[in-house]
Amino acid sequence: MHIPLHIIILAAGAGLRMRSKTPKVLQTIGGRPMIIHVMDTAKQLQPAAIHVVYDPDTDEVQKACAAFEITWAPQAEQLGTGHAVLQALPAVPEDAQVLVLYGDIPLLNASVLRSLVESTEAQIKVLTMNVPDPTGYGRIVRDDDGSIAAIVEERDATDLQKTICEVNSGIILAQKAVLMACLENMASENAQNEYYLTDVLSIAYKKGLQTGSVVAPEAGDLEGANDRIQLAALERRYCWKMSEELLRAGVQLADPQRLDVRGKVTVGNDIYLDVNVILEGEVDLGDGVHIGPGCVLKNCQLAAGTNVHAYSVLEGVRTLGACDIGPFARLRPGTELAAGSRVGNFVEIKNTTLGEASKASHLSYLGDSSIGERVNIGAGTITCNYDGFNKHPTVIEDDVFIGSNTQLVAPVTIGKGADIGAGSTITKDAPAGKLTVGRSKQVTVPGWKRSK
Repeated sequence: MHIPLHIIILAAGAGLRMRSKTPKVLQTIGGRPMIIHVMDTAKQLQPAAIHVVYDPDTDEVQKACAAFEITWAPQAEQLGTGHAVLQALPAVPEDAQVLVLYGDIPLLNASVLRSLVESTEAQIKVLTMNVPDPTGYGRIVRDDDGSIAAIVEERDATDLQKTICEVNSGIILAQKAVLMACLENMASENAQNEYYLTDVLSIAYKKGLQTGSVVAPEAGDLEGANDRIQLAALERRYCWKMSEELLRAGVQLADPQRLDVRGKVTVGNDIYLDVNVILEGEVDLGDGVHIGPGCVLKNCQLAAGTNVHAYSVLEGVRTLGACDIGPFARLRPGTELAAGSRVGNFVEIKNTTLGEASKASHLSYLGDSSIGERVNIGAGTITCNYDGFNKHPTVIEDDVFIGSNTQLVAPVTIGKGADIGAGSTITKDAPAGKLTVGRSKQVTVPGWKRSK
């Protein structure tokens, strides 16, 4: 008989040690709130329902999780983890298995949780881990037969119990009826005067129920974050795991410890990422892409052979073939570069297409523009696309040469093969194949003397 799985995620903690107005579970790892990582992992188990215990005094957690189907359980008074689970249990069917997770353990591995769910050796089970320094963790206390007799918190442990290195992750699985029966016998006789969820193991043991565990192979994946130090350690571990995935996929990393992945990265072959690169959102890198040091890429699709030089920032950029970008280029959403195009240093582009073999080599702004093939954009060129109220387009057709220090006042079209003289301000369409110059007359003033 199929037993439905219901997952309860505890997310009501304020996280006072973070010293932040943002709820603890919304602190970010890899650019996303910790609870979103947990939700993604929980969904991989295909549960019948996910229940989230939250603080009703704030709606921030609910807003952050709006994309998920969740049964919400408010915990108005925070009296501990055991009390939190009790808030969610009424919405869980009587015949369900209950898996309790925490919103601040973002590196949870679905395969480890699956092994806990599929284990049949006990009526109530806990996911444990072995750590070299157990300070701060609840110790797993076993009887002579190896059954878990109790989980003792650090502040309540004896000196002997504090030497135990098998510790509690807090993740518990049990039938609802078993969990409910144990929770109803909880007491708050401890240093914090709270109802610990961990007490259900000792209560179950005393009731003669079978207690068991699954030991996680990677203790670091079960670590939570209660303060900024722990949050930073989790971020480093997360980034290292992402670096490992890329290395296994064949990506060459100049230094795996100096790469930050804050989203999903799809890669081809023979890709090189230099130091201090940040990849955010959805990033797709084709064969032979080379990313220089200090670059930031967010929601980008870079075609095979694209070369991004040092300290360039790209967001919402798509390249259609091998092209050259940077150094110190800023490419904003809506930028599309064709094969053979070049964007050089201190060039900013947004909502613009740059055709094949076209180039803007330095010190230019191109906005809301359609630029054809084999176009040269001289240094200091500006498309004046904004009139204070609306954005206007600039069209530059094939084989155009734009001289340096030119202002193109949109809406304007530069015809095919046209030349624009350096220093021009162009306010009207420029005809194809002609030289257009828009300069004021140069005057030398006789008898002028510099002020002293």
